[in-house]
Amino acid sequence: MRLARFQHAGKIKTGRIEDDAVRVFAGGPAMEAIVAAGVGAAYRLDVAQTVPLAEVRLLAPLKPASFRDFVAFEEHVDGVRRSIDGSAGVPDAWYDAPTFYFTNPHAIYGPGDDIPFPAASVARDFELEVAAIAGPGRAVFGYTVFNDWSARDLQGREMQVRLGPAKGKDFASSLGPWIVTADDLEPARDADGFLDLWCTAEVNGAEVGRDLLSNMGWTFETMIAYAARDAPVEPGDLFGSGTVGNGGCLAELWGRNGRQDPPPLVDGDVVTLTVEGIGSLTNQVVSAPPTVDLPRVRRRDAARARAERQH
Repeated sequence: MRLARFQHAGKIKTGRIEDDAVRVFAGGPAMEAIVAAGVGAAYRLDVAQTVPLAEVRLLAPLKPASFRDFVAFEEHVDGVRRSIDGSAGVPDAWYDAPTFYFTNPHAIYGPGDDIPFPAASVARDFELEVAAIAGPGRAVFGYTVFNDWSARDLQGREMQVRLGPAKGKDFASSLGPWIVTADDLEPARDADGFLDLWCTAEVNGAEVGRDLLSNMGWTFETMIAYAARDAPVEPGDLFGSGTVGNGGCLAELWGRNGRQDPPPLVDGDVVTLTVEGIGSLTNQVVSAPPTVDLPRVRRRDAARARAERQH
């Protein structure tokens, strides 16, 4: 089942997609409530009306309270490390457990939205991912396409402090076009429990990357179980797969090619991410308004400060 959040007749609604129509749910349940009730309950929701898909504006299917993004593709790790800090290979620690960072749940964009990159960034990038949505009991409720937009120049500077990514990532994530419930994709599982789905990335209509989602190092179920160690995981929490390999982002290709080829994204570029069995997510790159410069850091003489505290 494909579940969508959309705008129609001036209101935000939810419903299920069937062919080229939207079955609008009666009572206007929020997507968060639908997820919390589970897939079985979603199938039992009453339909108030049916409208053509062409008459609605699809929105980000979910506004998550929490959003962890993993890095589960070995090829991506190697290529991006070469691009960001010149390192080669994959750190031994990557093989120990699935690593993630928390991204910004308040900067979620949907299908067709413009993506406002920091005006100062000139190394703009996309990242082709799939996000799993947790349901009751930490089971996977469903999946959606996820673009983890990245300002690589900002990311490279701030991660020299061995923390982050921060401002290189937190300005935008896009999700869509809808949520495909987990039961729909069960036939795509391979013998090891991975989803054998093709993922492709296009910039201005030209394909730049293609990989199988089943090349992940860990299943979504394993990553959610790891996230739940000593920490709460709630229905509606999102879990990114990490960027696929073989051109799932430009930075991977920059690291392998030794130069920024293909070039970074610029204003007006249109990025389309497509995942077999889920759908396509398209966004255009724009620049956010320029920001005001911060005051420079206050540098302190540590020895003098200690001496002053002693008097």
